[in-house]
Amino acid sequence: MQVISPGDWWRVTRLSDDVTLIDEPAIQPFYRCNLWHIRGRDRDLLLDTGLGAVPLRRHVALVRERPIICVASHTHFDHIGNHYEFADRRIHGAEADILAAPDRTLTLADRYADERMFNALPEGWNSTAYEVRPAPATSLLKNGDRLDLGDRSFDVIHTPGHSPGGIALWEARTGILLSGDTIYDGPLILDTYHADLRDYDASIERLARLPVSVVHGGHFPSFGRERFKVLIEDYREGRRKSGCTRS
Repeated sequence: MQVISPGDWWRVTRLSDDVTLIDEPAIQPFYRCNLWHIRGRDRDLLLDTGLGAVPLRRHVALVRERPIICVASHTHFDHIGNHYEFADRRIHGAEADILAAPDRTLTLADRYADERMFNALPEGWNSTAYEVRPAPATSLLKNGDRLDLGDRSFDVIHTPGHSPGGIALWEARTGILLSGDTIYDGPLILDTYHADLRDYDASIERLARLPVSVVHGGHFPSFGRERFKVLIEDYREGRRKSGCTRS
């Protein structure tokens, strides 16, 4: 398989509203985490940090230019691999212990982190040796907290279900929802070792009430309000067909 040098590993795509997508295009779409960078007046926000096989700050200038709040949407390996690079690290308290001691089982690396993830490999990749580096939180988040960037702010919405400490971030002024792995335009993972489908149902209904304009998810392309409604209804229909009895 082709090997990609560190300098060519990351892709940076600037969108509207001072939102930038950072991702790892050599990873297949199902496994590829979206990193969301939001520009603020006084500080920036980064939601999630990817696999951790290639340093982020060294190769993406955008995330080292200004003070930055680095937030974990949850603690699966593909979302927290480079958190250790940032001084200001925030996560919901329900998963802070995993961020501090992220072993292969707790982060799902033992289930997914191997060569099947890739279209091309990062330089030096070794599946058996891969592990997420510890990055203890410097601040714990809870539902209703606000992340202040100076001229804009995002509210923390606790969205358990995919994992106990999952969160989404909501900017009411623009209608931007950073949804993590709670909802995105692709197959949702509902069977992790710490998933709870009743919690997932409640989180989906909580997000469904938001007047979103655009959703930037943890995986796959962003989408607008109409697609959001369709995905919400698809989730509901899938749960109706399953009988809504599992937890």
